[in-house]
Amino acid sequence: MRRRLDELLAAGGTATGSARSSRPDEPDPQRVRPAGSGAPDDAPLGGRTEDDAPGGIEQAKESALRLLAVRARSRAELAQRLSAKGYSPEVTEQVLDRLAEVGLIDDADFARQWVRQRHGFSGKGRRALEQELRRKGVSQEDSAGALEGVTADDEYERATELVRRKLRSLPAGLDREKAIRRLVGMLARRGYGHSVAYAVVKSEYDAAGFGDEDAPPD
Repeated sequence: MRRRLDELLAAGGTATGSARSSRPDEPDPQRVRPAGSGAPDDAPLGGRTEDDAPGGIEQAKESALRLLAVRARSRAELAQRLSAKGYSPEVTEQVLDRLAEVGLIDDADFARQWVRQRHGFSGKGRRALEQELRRKGVSQEDSAGALEGVTADDEYERATELVRRKLRSLPAGLDREKAIRRLVGMLARRGYGHSVAYAVVKSEYDAAGFGDEDAPPD
């Protein structure tokens, strides 16, 4: 993606600009005409087109490409950022349509990447992932397609890894029920359902040697 971003940034101007460069002897209709030539009052100044002007399509495109160079983003995220920079809805839509045409904006692919990274590296459960994608403006259809990549077995396995890691940092002598509640709460905050969270926590807590015999009677 980085290479494709660089290619688009290197292009800089519009398609008409590249066509003009191949025919240097052809007059440039966008340049300022001499006084008295009958040029219209709204002729672009300094050879700039409306697209190149502040707030124009080229500037908006470059802003969007810089954002994409940092990380992949949903279409709604980019629209929000461009709007915050002062670009009009019309300019924003044209730029985002163009970036979608060349494959730099793809909400379905963005959702798959987001789910894979957030589940694999941050340990987020399906419920949390769905909420995150909704906040980023990804459609329900694209979210559902991405979440299909996280099975019930995947969730159970990832929750088990999180609990095992957390068990090592529990205070010594912590009451069993308090420990279980704390661990279940940790998984719930990461988007795991209560039934999965409780099953994983109880199994791992007891398997780690914190049996009932080490805890006060219930």
